[in-house]
Amino acid sequence: MNSTNRLIAFALLLAFGALLQGCGAGSASKADGESKPGQTETAPARVRLGYFANITHAQALIGVSRGDFKNALGGAEVETKIFNAGPAVVEAVFAGELDIAYIGPSPAVNAYVKSHGKAVRIVSGSAANGVTIVARKESGIAKLEDLKGRRVATPQFGNTQDVSARVYLTKTLGAALKEKGGETEIVTVANAEQLGLFKAGQLDAAWVPEPWGARLVHETGAAVIAEEKDLWPGKRFCTAVVIVSETFLAQHPKTVEAFLRAHAAVTRWMNEHPGEAAALVNAELKTLTGKALPEKVLRDAFGRIEFTTDPLESSVAKFAEEARDLGMLKDLPDLKGLFALELLQRVKSEGMIP
Repeated sequence: MNSTNRLIAFALLLAFGALLQGCGAGSASKADGESKPGQTETAPARVRLGYFANITHAQALIGVSRGDFKNALGGAEVETKIFNAGPAVVEAVFAGELDIAYIGPSPAVNAYVKSHGKAVRIVSGSAANGVTIVARKESGIAKLEDLKGRRVATPQFGNTQDVSARVYLTKTLGAALKEKGGETEIVTVANAEQLGLFKAGQLDAAWVPEPWGARLVHETGAAVIAEEKDLWPGKRFCTAVVIVSETFLAQHPKTVEAFLRAHAAVTRWMNEHPGEAAALVNAELKTLTGKALPEKVLRDAFGRIEFTTDPLESSVAKFAEEARDLGMLKDLPDLKGLFALELLQRVKSEGMIP
């Protein structure tokens, strides 16, 4: 080989080496959090968790206070934020401020629809039932039919209890709401503020999740006129689910699976040790709100809730229909993509879920 040919061959080798290096650099430039086939998922440094200071979110209260989630997530920081009602959780998800949250089914559906199926996925159930309709003692309300023409409180516009109350009052009772020129008024006010309004005689009734129903009864003398489960087939409906940001689920499925394993374990433990679970939840409520629940309130509230990983999909679909009927949704969505239960089924196959 003459000197000219040697130079050409050497140049070709250098070019080929540079090409290989370039290909390697290109693959390394992808986002670290992106899950790639055949590669190990990068664990997040933190998981941002949202939930309410309500008994219906008991697994969150226990899982955070006892350290179940932190232990399951391999030491990742669990950053928590407390909310009053579902729509505020949805806003936080849309703003990219939450990864996982406990929420009611109606706001979960709204988040899915408003984001065109891109924002959230339901990965597990959390609670069933546990919603109480109570009336102020002096109101003269003795049954659900008496709510027509009265002032009824719900926690927040568009949350699960608000949807149920509006459907019952307008569809079942045929009541025209004050906002549309009628005499029946739905007042959306935070659960904690309802206590003072009941005592001041400014509300006639409330459609609320526990423990707020029991608190209104024991702290203001209100009476239970019904439980919402009485309005559902089989007396069972979804009250709370676990949702995950679609982006977080796509990037960190193993982290979500680990969280669900802890969620399922806490749920099982609660059902096997209801007394201990109630006491632990009460201690956490005191930490968050500054006040523990009286024993009677705690007993009544826990007795009205079923803690389960079953998302009760048919009842979630029913909430979607009701939101559509109320004009909160333009069309009835296909909810197939809302549920991502594969990871829950994997946990179930391990015997974590009874």
